Amino acid sequence: MNVFVTDVGYGALVIGLLIAAYTAVAAASGAMKGYPELLRSARNGVLVAFGLTTISSAALVYAFFSRDFGVKYVTQYSSRDLDPIFTFAAWWAGQAGSLLLWAWVLAMFAMIIVVQNKEQNRRLLPYATSIMMALLAFFLLVMIFAANPFERLPVTPADGEGLNPLLENFGMFFHPTTLYIGYVGFTVPFAFAMAALITRRLDDQWIRSTRRWTLFAWFFLGLGNLFGAQWAYVELGWGGYWGWDPVESASFMPWLTGTAYLHSVMIQQRRGMLKVWNMLLIIITFSLSIFGTLLTRSGILSSVHTFAQSAVGPMFMALIGVLLVFSIGLLLDRLALLKSENEIDSFVSREASFLLNNLLLVGAAFAVFWGTVFPLISEAVRGVKITVGPPFYNQVSAPIFLGMVILMGICPLIGWRKASTENLIRNFLYPLAGAILVAAALYFALFKEWYAILAFWALAFVMLTITLEFFRGARARHRATGQDYLSALGALIWANKPRYGGYIVHIGVIVLAIGVAASQFYSASVESNLQVGDSLSIKDYKVTFLGLSQYQTQSRHVISAAVEISQPGQKPFRMNSEKLFHKEHENPTTEVGIRTTALEDLYLILNGWENDGSASFKVLVNPMVVWIWIGGVILLVGTAVAFWPDARESRRFVAQQAVARREAVVPGV
Repeated sequence: MNVFVTDVGYGALVIGLLIAAYTAVAAASGAMKGYPELLRSARNGVLVAFGLTTISSAALVYAFFSRDFGVKYVTQYSSRDLDPIFTFAAWWAGQAGSLLLWAWVLAMFAMIIVVQNKEQNRRLLPYATSIMMALLAFFLLVMIFAANPFERLPVTPADGEGLNPLLENFGMFFHPTTLYIGYVGFTVPFAFAMAALITRRLDDQWIRSTRRWTLFAWFFLGLGNLFGAQWAYVELGWGGYWGWDPVESASFMPWLTGTAYLHSVMIQQRRGMLKVWNMLLIIITFSLSIFGTLLTRSGILSSVHTFAQSAVGPMFMALIGVLLVFSIGLLLDRLALLKSENEIDSFVSREASFLLNNLLLVGAAFAVFWGTVFPLISEAVRGVKITVGPPFYNQVSAPIFLGMVILMGICPLIGWRKASTENLIRNFLYPLAGAILVAAALYFALFKEWYAILAFWALAFVMLTITLEFFRGARARHRATGQDYLSALGALIWANKPRYGGYIVHIGVIVLAIGVAASQFYSASVESNLQVGDSLSIKDYKVTFLGLSQYQTQSRHVISAAVEISQPGQKPFRMNSEKLFHKEHENPTTEVGIRTTALEDLYLILNGWENDGSASFKVLVNPMVVWIWIGGVILLVGTAVAFWPDARESRRFVAQQAVARREAVVPGV
C-alpha cells in the first residue's frame, strides 16, 4: 500500500509537469490567436495542476504518518517517536518536501486567480496564467529530476533518523510556511506586470488588480521574518533574534523592495509617474524571492537554514537568469509606452519624499545583497570564502534605516506636487517639538549615547506625526457628526481603510523598531562559572545557582540547571535552563530560560558544567524585546484593515466592469 501511494504521488508530479507545461502554452496561444476553447482548456489545466500537486502533497504526508521509511525523505526527517504535529511539519523540513510545498502553494494561487476571473483582467489573465504555470512546471521539473520527495531506498530501515531537534518547535509551523506564502505571493503581481508588458496594456489596471496580492505577499514575508526572529530567540540559545544569517538576509531583501514597490505604485496611480521604476521594482522583488529560495535550497552559503549542496542550485541560477533576461528585455522593448504623465514639481513634495524613501529601501536591499553574496564573490576571485559579519550590516544599514524612519513620518503628511510652508508647519511643527522633548527627557533620564538619542528622536517624531493625523481626522469627524472621539476614530479608519490601515502598519513598524533599538543599544550580558550557592549580578538582578538535575524522556536525556532570581523589593523566583541530548543527534541543544516583562527580558543560558557540580552560565538582560512581537501584532491589524474591501474601491470596480463589457475583449481563461 505504501509503495502504491508514493508511486501515485510521484506519478502526479510527472503528470502535473505535463499539464503545467501544456497550460502555459495553451493560455498564451489561446490569447494570441483568440481561441476561446483553448483558453477554457487552459483554465481547466490550472485546476487539474492544483489537484495533482494536492495529490502529491497528500501522498508525502501519508508516507510520513504511515512511517514509510522506505522513502528516503521520510527516513531523513522523521522517526517512530516523532510527535504527530512535527511529523506533519516534516513535509517541509527538507529540500524536496519544501519544493513540493512551494509548488502546491503556487498552484493554489494560480487556481484562485483563474476562479476569480474578473472581467477587467481578461486581456491580462491568460498571459499571467501562462507565466505562473511555466514557473510551476519548473518546480515540478526540479523535483522530478533533482529533488524527488518520493525516492525510495534499496533497503527499508527499521526507523528514521528523526527531525533535527532545532526544528521541534512551533516556529516550524509558522516561519517556513509564512515565508513561502510571501515568496510565492509575489508571483502574482510579477505575472500580471509581465502580462501588462506583453499586451501593452500599461495603464495602472494591473496594479489595481494585484494590490491586495502584493499586500498579502508583503505581509506574509514580513510575518515570516518575525516568526523566524522569535524562533531564533527562544530556540537557538545565543540570546539574540537576528544574526544577519545569509538566509535571514535573503528573506529580508524582497521585503524591503516589496515595501518600496507598495509605496511607489501610489505615485503611479495618483500622478501617472514612475512606471518604469515600478516595473523594475516588481521584477527585482520577485527575482529576490527566487534568490532566497535558491540560497535555502542549494546550500551554496553556510547557514543554519540551508540544506546540503545539491543539483538544484544550478537549476535555480538558470531560472533567475531566464527571468531577468525575459523581464528586462520585455521592459526595454516597451520603454516608449511607459513614459511618465507628469514630473516631480518640487523636491518638497510627497512624490519626492516617496521616491527618496524608495531609493533608501532599495539601497538597504543592495547593501544586504552585497553582504550576502560577498563570500561567493571572494571565493570566485581569491579562492577563499570571506564571510561578512553583523558589524558590516549594522554599520551600513543603520544610517539607511534611520533615514527611512524619518521619511516614514514625512511621506504620508507632506503635500502632493509642492508642499506649502503652511502645510509643513501645520503637519510637522508639533511632532518635531514633541520629539525633541522626548529626546531631551531620555538624555537626562537614561541615555547618553548620541546615536541612541537620534534613533529614539526619529521614532518619536514618526509616532507623533501619525498620532496627530489620527487626532485631526477624528476631531474633524467629531465636529461634523457629533460622534464621540472614539467612535469618530473608528468611523474615520473604516471610511478610508487603505490610508489609515497604512498608518496603523507604520505604528506597528515603529513599535517594533523601538524594541529593536532598545535591545540593541542597551542589552547587558555576563558569563560566569558558579558553584552551588554562588551568585552573579547583572543590572539589579542577583542570580544564585541552586544546582543541577537530570532526567530521561523517550527521546532525550536532559541536564537541567536551576537558579533563583532576586531583585530589590521583589519576591524571588526560579528559572531553569537545560541541555538536551537527543539519541539520534551528536550535538545537544539548549533550552533557555526567559522571563519577559514589558520593560525587559531576563535570558538564562546553561553553557556547560563540571564533574564537581559547578555550572557555567550566560545571563542577558534584553530591554523591550516583547515590543518587537507587539509591533508585529499591530502590523497584522494594520494590514488587515488596509486589505479589507473599501467602498470606493467597490464602486470603481463596478465602473471598470461596465467599461470592460463595452470593449471588444478576448474571452478570458
